Amino acid sequence: MEPNGNDAPTTICHVVAMPYPGRGHINPMMNFCKLLASKKDDILITVVVTEEWHGFLGSSEPKQPANIRFATIPNVIPSETGRGTDFPGFLEATMTKLEEPFEQLLDRLEPPNPSVIIYDTFTMWVAGVGNRRNIPVASFWTQQMSVFTVFYHFDLLKQNGHFPIDVSERGNELVNYIPGIPPTRIADLPTVFYGDGLKTVHIACAAVSQVPKSQYLLLTSIYELESQTIEALKAVIPTPIYSIGPAIPYFRLEENSSDSQNGDSSYMQWLDSQPKSSVLYISQGSFLSVSRAQMDEIIAGVDMSGVRFFWVARGDASRIKEGCGDLSNKGVLVPWCDQLKVLCHPSIGGFWTHCGWNSTKEGVFAGIPFLTYPIFWDQFSNSKSIVDDWKIGWKVRRGTGDKEHLVTRQEIAGIVQQFMDLESDEGKEMRRRAKELKEICRKAVSKEGSAETAIDAFIRDISQRDYR
Repeated sequence: MEPNGNDAPTTICHVVAMPYPGRGHINPMMNFCKLLASKKDDILITVVVTEEWHGFLGSSEPKQPANIRFATIPNVIPSETGRGTDFPGFLEATMTKLEEPFEQLLDRLEPPNPSVIIYDTFTMWVAGVGNRRNIPVASFWTQQMSVFTVFYHFDLLKQNGHFPIDVSERGNELVNYIPGIPPTRIADLPTVFYGDGLKTVHIACAAVSQVPKSQYLLLTSIYELESQTIEALKAVIPTPIYSIGPAIPYFRLEENSSDSQNGDSSYMQWLDSQPKSSVLYISQGSFLSVSRAQMDEIIAGVDMSGVRFFWVARGDASRIKEGCGDLSNKGVLVPWCDQLKVLCHPSIGGFWTHCGWNSTKEGVFAGIPFLTYPIFWDQFSNSKSIVDDWKIGWKVRRGTGDKEHLVTRQEIAGIVQQFMDLESDEGKEMRRRAKELKEICRKAVSKEGSAETAIDAFIRDISQRDYR
């Protein structure tokens, strides 16, 4: 502590944030850090990212709050090319190659000393670093809470004969014995429990098992959406739990409402010209994709449906243009967009999604129904929540995580047409439910809502500790 001009002690709470090096993990961590920075001027936040991700963030988010700074460590593997081609290898590398450079970075950090380290649950080695250095650590969970709970109670799957399992033979069997989790088909569990996912299940379970060694657990979820699961977990984990909300950039919606940032003026103008709830927003995420044959069917099916679309395409842009022909009367094709801002636009009537947890939360926050096509990891669990538990969407994909059954263009065209029919009774009920969940989310992030209360409690708890 240094004396200020009035000789009164001033303590700066220094938060070090260590996200897992993947977009679905870095984005919520950054959103949470920005919320922390906006709430308390005497919080200094150091976000530790790999050199590659520092370049990405520098180009996509050039403006940061003054009390957020970046620090870099070497890439996990050269150019981090293995994320999509060798996910198990990349995940293993984050477990073994980042700890040493992270510790060296802590030694180089300018004062004040870290008050707390917020770490992605999958960078589990941070808990050991913090404990060795007597720095409190907060585990930051970036997936649905039910997924955490399944990993935490992994032994129950084995005891009940559901691991290992042939999901193609027994995928419809119900898991109905995990505390706080509604009955769930084996096929709707995270894909780490069968097929190729078995290569990483040990890491996932080990990461979750380390959480009780942390001083705090931060959940990127709305408490009201998962209250039963969260309360069941509180009964078995002594670590204080904070449901800090969706960790999506909802705080930017108002400030960007009249801006044309990131070159979005043309696509926002197009959305402004479309009828209310008439556009299907399509995004399959930024990590993995469907098979080439299935992608061809999706393109042709969406085209055949005649429905207006807003399509975020990465490497498939030329195929989509070729498959859909003249886009001028059909839709918009972009390589990137401000997703939450687009989803909240009144012309958007539905969301075709891979069911990543961040996209799921953004769609729920926007109050729109879903067409789900999960691909990997926790996306099948998120799809199950959307369709079966919350009843705000339909499944497009058939089959299990390790076996993709081709959905034909005719089937897709029919599903899309029915889904975007605003007059059907089923569609009206689905949209009514989506608006209910939207209001729950908006209330949670408002003053005295569950998310705001949890964030304030976390700030209070880390600020009141004596770090001298």
